[in-house]
Amino acid sequence: MWDFFETIRHRHSVRHYRRDQPVSREQLHAILEMACAAPSAGDLQSYRIAVATTAEQRQALQAASGDQSFLTEAPLCLVFCTDPERAAMRYGERGRTLYAIQDATIAASYAQLAAVAAGLASAWIGNFDEDAVRSALELPDRLQPIALIVVGTAAEIPEATPRRPLKDILIQPHSEP
Repeated sequence: MWDFFETIRHRHSVRHYRRDQPVSREQLHAILEMACAAPSAGDLQSYRIAVATTAEQRQALQAASGDQSFLTEAPLCLVFCTDPERAAMRYGERGRTLYAIQDATIAASYAQLAAVAAGLASAWIGNFDEDAVRSALELPDRLQPIALIVVGTAAEIPEATPRRPLKDILIQPHSEP
């Protein structure tokens, strides 16, 4: 097993998957367990995760996401949805409009890292038609899909993309003289 830092260094957005290698039940369970271990506002876990494994579901998700073909190459797509009213029960409007989104995106990030740790690859898809995703997976209207995470065995590992230097991202408040 890789340590945490190696896991992060090996996470890439993969867009080509081996069609002959399914995600095992054990791998899927481990990924979902780690997603559920993610921190959340008030420990409410104001999200739901839909698991799309059938070719029909993944084809519908491909159509809903501007025809991103790798959606049907990978054997699995996890759809992370906010459950805004769950967060609103405790935190009101801020829970509904912010905390539920944060909860779902943190869980999705944990799922991506868990996929790497399980020897798999993934890609995050944020460009999709929410209503088409809801329809494809028969999701209740109260849930808002916010991330599709495609998971499978990489057919190729892309080159690492350049990242901004830390000095360009970090804000250092001026210290008192």
